[in-house]
Amino acid sequence: MNPVKKKSGAESVTWNLTDLYKSVDDPQLVADREEVLAEADRFATRFKGKIADLSPAGYSDALKNYEALLDKVGRIGSYAYLLWSTNTEDAAYGKLMQEANELSSELTQKLVFFDLEWLKFTEDKALEFIHSEALSPYRHYLEASRRYKPYMLDEKQEQILSAKSVTGKQAWIRYFDETLGAARFTLGGEQLTEQEVLSKLHEPDRDLRIKASKSLTEGFTGMKRTLTFVFNTLLADKSTNDKLRGYPSWITSRNLSNEIEDTTVDTLVGAVTGRYETVQRYYRLKAKLLGLDTMKEYDRYAPLLKTQSIVKWDEARDMILRSYGEFHPEMGRVASLFFDKNWIDAAIRPGKRGGAYSASTVPSVHPYVFMNYDGRVRDVQTLAHELGHGVHQYLSRDQGVLQSGTPLTTAETASVFGEMLVFQNLLQTLDDPRERLALLLGKIDDTIATVFRQVSMNRFEHAIHTARRTGGELTTEQFSKIWRETQTSLYGDSVELTSDYDIWWCYIPHFLHTPGYVYAYAFGELLVLALYEVYSQSRNGFADRYLDLLRAGGSDWPSNLVGTFNLDIDSPDFWNKGLDAVDQLVTQAEQLAQNI
Repeated sequence: MNPVKKKSGAESVTWNLTDLYKSVDDPQLVADREEVLAEADRFATRFKGKIADLSPAGYSDALKNYEALLDKVGRIGSYAYLLWSTNTEDAAYGKLMQEANELSSELTQKLVFFDLEWLKFTEDKALEFIHSEALSPYRHYLEASRRYKPYMLDEKQEQILSAKSVTGKQAWIRYFDETLGAARFTLGGEQLTEQEVLSKLHEPDRDLRIKASKSLTEGFTGMKRTLTFVFNTLLADKSTNDKLRGYPSWITSRNLSNEIEDTTVDTLVGAVTGRYETVQRYYRLKAKLLGLDTMKEYDRYAPLLKTQSIVKWDEARDMILRSYGEFHPEMGRVASLFFDKNWIDAAIRPGKRGGAYSASTVPSVHPYVFMNYDGRVRDVQTLAHELGHGVHQYLSRDQGVLQSGTPLTTAETASVFGEMLVFQNLLQTLDDPRERLALLLGKIDDTIATVFRQVSMNRFEHAIHTARRTGGELTTEQFSKIWRETQTSLYGDSVELTSDYDIWWCYIPHFLHTPGYVYAYAFGELLVLALYEVYSQSRNGFADRYLDLLRAGGSDWPSNLVGTFNLDIDSPDFWNKGLDAVDQLVTQAEQLAQNI
C-alpha cells in the first residue's frame, strides 16, 4: 500500500490570468483578435514603401505604432499559451493556442516589410538614424537588428516561411508537448505524469528511484517511434530554414539572437568540457557519502539525508521574499506581487505540462510564473529561480516591447542569482554539519546540472544537427548512441550509465522549442558565480547597480551590461573563474564530509 502523499500547500496555487483576459470567451479577446489585423493593415497602408523617406522622428513614431501591434498580439498569444500549459489535454485550450499562432503568423506576414525596409538602409544612413536623438530609446534594437541583414530573404519568401511555420515547426512542437503531457507512466500500481515520476528520482529510497527510472524508460520506449520522428522532422525543418537564410552553422541563428560571438560560445564550451573532471570528482564523493559501490544515473540527485521534510508553500514564499528583500527592498517588493496577486501557477495536476518557466507576456501587463511545486528543497530553488526571471521581466518592462526582453545569455542572470541568495540564506540557518553538507550537495547537484550537463547537452545537439544535415534521417539507435557518447564524456567512470538511460534524450523540450538554448544556462550560472564574488567582496552599492542591470533588459549588448561590473565575458579567464568557484564548492563538500 502506497503511503499517503504529504501535501505541500501548493495544491490550490493557481494563477489569475484576468489581467490578460477574463476567459476564453472574453469579448475583449475576440475584439483584439479582429482589431489587431485591421490595425496592421492601416499600419502597412501608412508606412509600407515609405520607411526610407521618414525622418528619425517619423521613424520613431512608426516604431511606437509597431510596438503597440506587437504588444496586442503578444497579449493574445501569452494568454493562449499560459492557459494551454495548465492543461495540454484540453482541446479548447489547444484550439485557442493554435488560433493565436495562426494570428501571430498572419500579423508577421503583414508587417515583415517593416524590418526589411530598415535593413535596406545604407550603413551611413542607418548610423545616422541609430545615433539620432529621436531614436535614442530604440538605439540597441536598431543596432542589433542590423546583424540579421545578410540572412533576411525578400518579403514574399519571409511571408511564406512565417505562414508555413504554423503547420510546420509550431505544430510539431505542440504535438510533442501534448504527447508527453498526456503520457502516463506506471509506478507502484498508479498511473502518473512524467513530472510526478521524475520527482521520484530525488527521493532517498533507492528502490523507488530504480522503479521510477524504469517506469520512465518503459514509457519513453513506447513512444520512441513518435518522438524520433518528431526530432527528425524538426531537425530537418531547421536545416532547411538555415540553408535558405544562408546561416553557416546550426548554432549561428541562436548566437545572433543571444547577441554573442561564436568565438565566445566556443570559449565557454571549451572551458566547461575541459573541466569535466570536477563533475567526476564530485560524483565519486557523493557515491561514497551515499554508501554506493557504483553510482548509477538514477542516483545522481539522491539526497544525503534519508528523511526529507516537506517545505510548505508558505515557508518557501517567506524564505524567498526574505532573501530577496534583504538583498534589495525593491527586489523583495516585486517578488511579493507574484504571491499577493496570484501570478503563479504551482499546483501539480493531470494534463499540466512539466517543468517551470516565467512568461514575460507583454510590457503592458506583467510576468507570470509557472512551475510544479512538490515541496522539496529543489522546488524552493526552482521557485526562487523563476521568480528571479519574473523580477527581471517586471523591472525591464519600461524598455518597451522591442528592448524589454533579454538575450538568453543574460536572461538567466537574475534567476540564478535569486537561487544563490536563497541558498546562502538557507545555509546560514543550519548548524548541523550533516544538514549543511546535504544542502551543499543539493546546490552542487543543481550547479552541475546547470553548467556541465547543459554543455554536454549542447554537445549532443551539435552532434545530432550535424549528423542530420550530413547523413539524413537518424534512427532511434543513432540518437541514443550520440546521447550515450556525450553523456559518458561528462560522467566518465564516476557514474555507470545503464542501457535504460540511452533513450532519455527524447523528452527534453529545449532541443525542440529553442534549438541551441542550453549553453545559456551554463553562461548564466558562471556569470552569476562571478557576480556573486564581486558582491561578496564589496557590497557597497552593488545591489543598486544590479537592479539597474535588470531594469536595462535588452537595451544594450550583454558584454556592455556585464562590463559595468568589470567582468569580460570574452576572456577565457572569466569562465575559468566561474569554474574555479564550482570546484571550490566541491572542495568545501569534501572538507565537510570529513567532519561528519
